[in-house]
Amino acid sequence: MTDAPPELTPEAIEALGSLGEYRETDALAASTRLRATGLSPETVAAVLTQARLRAKGRAKFGDAAARMLFTPAGLEQATRPLVADMHARRYVDAGATHVADATCGIGADAAGFARAGLRVTAFDLDPHTAAIARHNLRDHAGVEVRCADGLTGAPLTDADAAFADPARRNERGRRHRLEDYSPPMPDVLALRGRFPALGVKVAPAIEHDQIPADAEAEWVSVDGTVVEAGLWCGPLARTTGHAATVVRAGTVHTLTGSTDRADAGELGDHLVEPDGAVIRAGLIGELADRTGAHLIDPSIAYLTSSGPVDSPFATSFRILDELPFAPKALAKELRARGIGRLEIKKRGVDVTPEELRPRLRLSGEGAATIVLTRIGHTRVTLLVERVTG
Repeated sequence: MTDAPPELTPEAIEALGSLGEYRETDALAASTRLRATGLSPETVAAVLTQARLRAKGRAKFGDAAARMLFTPAGLEQATRPLVADMHARRYVDAGATHVADATCGIGADAAGFARAGLRVTAFDLDPHTAAIARHNLRDHAGVEVRCADGLTGAPLTDADAAFADPARRNERGRRHRLEDYSPPMPDVLALRGRFPALGVKVAPAIEHDQIPADAEAEWVSVDGTVVEAGLWCGPLARTTGHAATVVRAGTVHTLTGSTDRADAGELGDHLVEPDGAVIRAGLIGELADRTGAHLIDPSIAYLTSSGPVDSPFATSFRILDELPFAPKALAKELRARGIGRLEIKKRGVDVTPEELRPRLRLSGEGAATIVLTRIGHTRVTLLVERVTG
């Protein structure tokens, strides 16, 4: 393994395993200890980088991170196991048996396919990333990793379905245009000529007019955070149109339906905050129809209702009072109420919680939630309490 990346040599793997739980405050001592064993400076640096990435990776991969290797970009873009298993279920349900993963990265989705019993041929153009994927997939049967261009290599396999997760970042930050993905989205979607069963991860901020008319576009949130969007083509599509999949406490809920805009009306007794996946999918109107709610304003993604809304796709708050919007007057009101801990939510106004919080000079033993928003041209501050969600 003389040509292996420094973190993949046997010595590096052994050293990485010897570090135990990584703490940044211990980095210097760990470096000194590793250098004393005779490891090269390059290997020590690679080992410590992997230790940092493993510690960060626990949030996404749990205990499995302790046996994995990462690249910084690969960890950020990698699909978390729960969602990778959801991807794999689509392929199994569609009758696929062999998936060509055209842009495998560190191998997170390929692992999900393998856990579902699918054969996988995985591709990555970067030799370093491909080597890390092989390491991460070493215990999965039926998986082959190739250092090659998946767009040209995948059609040459005997796979009956394909998946791609093109890079959406470069040194300047996020890439928002589909043609700026790597590989570009038009080239990825061209795989449909060989693989009608094609799944592609895209940025959650994808514009709706960029979505192929015959595909299902799905936005996924996990415990309140939107984690991805995907396009599902051919037999992988469970609906034609938009879907919001919400995972709460490990339970999966999916909303589909009309993307027509909801009606707006008077503020009721409750404020309803749609899940981010519902908002991204443009299914607020569908949620409103199902719950009997309506928008507080045509351009603001908050709903309101006369009673609490119990739905996995939204959080419901009882409106307790309307407080001043001006920071000085708001601070005075909160101090009078003894509020020392404050959750600040906002939508449709140019004030951020980070800017507002120091100006409030909170003190007291009480806790509260406020919502900063706009109804028409009027900015409002609502004092609320969480009821559901």
